[in-house]
Amino acid sequence: MDFFRSIGISEPVFQFMLVNALLGLSVYLTLITGMFSLANAGFMAIGAFTGAILTQTFGLPLIVGLIGGMIAGGLVAIPVGLPVLRLRDIYLAIATIGFGEIVRIALLNVDQVASSIVGERVVITGGALGIKQIPKMAETWHLLLLLALAVYFIWRLQKSRFGRAMAAVRQDERAAANMGINVVYVKNIVFIFSAMLAAAAGVMSAHLTRIISPTDFGFNQAVDILAFAVLGGTSTAFGPIVGAFLLTALPEVLRFTNEYRGIINGAILLLVIIYLPGGLVNPEGWRRTWRRFRPAQGEASVNVG
Repeated sequence: MDFFRSIGISEPVFQFMLVNALLGLSVYLTLITGMFSLANAGFMAIGAFTGAILTQTFGLPLIVGLIGGMIAGGLVAIPVGLPVLRLRDIYLAIATIGFGEIVRIALLNVDQVASSIVGERVVITGGALGIKQIPKMAETWHLLLLLALAVYFIWRLQKSRFGRAMAAVRQDERAAANMGINVVYVKNIVFIFSAMLAAAAGVMSAHLTRIISPTDFGFNQAVDILAFAVLGGTSTAFGPIVGAFLLTALPEVLRFTNEYRGIINGAILLLVIIYLPGGLVNPEGWRRTWRRFRPAQGEASVNVG
């Protein structure tokens, strides 16, 4: 933590770096299985609202809110994943974007629908205003522990037989099916794990900001989550973590640039996509980039000689 303070990162910013790292890992799970899903913002919203309702309305501890939010995200992922995951590539991305919008609109209107059914005013999600005065229960060590558990779980998962099935599905679904792998089962299980991890991040985020609104979990949030994995890379689980840390910390580190912060952030992301398409945490990508410029330097020295 002292290192982050030395570069101008306060503890609240560091906490959100950890939350975003969880979100980066959630999209990492789907990407390494060959699924281009943008549903994580929707699952984050489900977790955030479920956790906030459990702790604020019912006065339950954070661990109950966390477990409840993860279960809610996982349960919603089951009926969503069965039809949606039969799609591929851009069609899957569009379908999961649609899911995120459905979640956002449902959260905006659930109070109104419930009130019309019951016949009196019902407040569950707070509509467009969202939920306010959520108890600030999340601590830095909670987030560090949760991130460590997530990394360990993903590491063990990838080393397992199921992890090898995930890799096979990513490389070639048809060949994996011919080898006896239940592709639909593998993709749905990974989708559920991803949803639960995104929901966990939503629960912790809600108990840091103390106020949440359905508009916080729209398309922009989905793109930000994907950017964590794109910047850091998906060759290892640490790639999305590094990407999340950088994209969360850069606005604070570059605060002195004022209105140019967005331009600098975009330029960094663009340079990584062009010269390191595999992300920052990708040794092979660095080697390819080095080989790309090295011959030019060698030719220059020969011409000078």
